[in-house]
Amino acid sequence: MEAKKIQKVVVLGTGGTIAGTAASASDHTGYTAGQLGVQHLLDAVPGLNDALQGVALVGEQVAQLDSKDMDHATWQALAQRCTHWLTQPDVGGIVITHGTDTLEETAWFLQQVLHTTKPVVMTCAMRPATALTPDGPQNLLDAMAVVCDPMASGVLAVCAGRIHSARDVQKVHPYRLDAFSSGDAGLRGWVEQGRVRWSNPDNMTEPHPQASQALGLSTADWPWVAVLLSHAGSDARQVQALVAGGVKGLVVAGTGNGTVHQNLLTALAQAQAQGVAVRLTTRCAEGQLVGQAAALPTAPAGLNAHKARVSLMLDLMG
Repeated sequence: MEAKKIQKVVVLGTGGTIAGTAASASDHTGYTAGQLGVQHLLDAVPGLNDALQGVALVGEQVAQLDSKDMDHATWQALAQRCTHWLTQPDVGGIVITHGTDTLEETAWFLQQVLHTTKPVVMTCAMRPATALTPDGPQNLLDAMAVVCDPMASGVLAVCAGRIHSARDVQKVHPYRLDAFSSGDAGLRGWVEQGRVRWSNPDNMTEPHPQASQALGLSTADWPWVAVLLSHAGSDARQVQALVAGGVKGLVVAGTGNGTVHQNLLTALAQAQAQGVAVRLTTRCAEGQLVGQAAALPTAPAGLNAHKARVSLMLDLMG
C-alpha cells in the first residue's frame, strides 16, 4: 500500500463464519459462527502490519452472531459505531467483518444511512477460522488494501479478491469461496497481490497519443503487428518467419500468468535485438498479469492480445 494518507482504520466485528469454529479442520459446514473476537481475527492475518505500513488499527466488537440471525437492533448499533468512528479526523475508513448470509442486506442498509465519503469495507469468509485453509485471513487482508486505497469510497464488499458495491452485491452460491456476484452491473474491482485494480480506470479511456497520426496516415503505412500464442509444442520458426517478413511488433499471449514456452523466448529476445517491439499478455479470458516481473515487456494492464496489438501498433506510429 503506497502513498496512503490514512492514519487509522477501525475494524468492527459482528461475528459470522469468518469468526466461526468447528471441531475438525476438515469441517467447512458443521461449524458454529461468531465464536472468535475481532482481535483474534486480526492476529491471524500474516503480514498485516507490514501491509498497512504504519496505519494504526483499532478493533471493536459490535456484535457476535451468525448473520442469518441479523436484526435491526444490530444494524442500528453498527451504523451508530460507524458514524462515531467516521467523524474522527484521523480515521480514514472502516472494515466490518460479517457473515455471508445477510451481508448484502447490511451493506445496503449502511449505504443508505451513512453519509460519508470515507470507505466502509465489509468482508467475510465461506470457511470457518478453524478450517485447514481458511479464506477469512486473505479476505481481511484484501479488505485492508481496499479501505486504504485513495479511490475507495462508500460501502463496499470484498470477498475472494473481488470488490462489489453495496447496491449490486448478492450471495449467489451456498458454499463456493467466490460466493458473491454483482450481476449485470459488474465488479467494482479486484485485489491482486495486495494491490487494488478498479474496473474502468480513467487512464484506459483517454485517447492514445498517436490517435491523430493514425487517422492521417495511409493504412498501408501502419506498422505490422502480429499476435502469437504460446502453447504446448510452440515453435520458434513462427517468430523467425515473422521477423524475416518485416513485422514491426509482436504481441505474445502467454499461458497463465504470462508464462511463455521456452522454445519462443530465445527467438523473441533475438527479435527484440533486431528492433522488433514485443509485448506480453495472457491468453486467459479473465484477469491480468500480476506478481513477479515478466520475462518480456508487458502490454497495458488488462488488455487481451487483440487489444494490445492495437495499442502497440499505435505506439509504433510515434
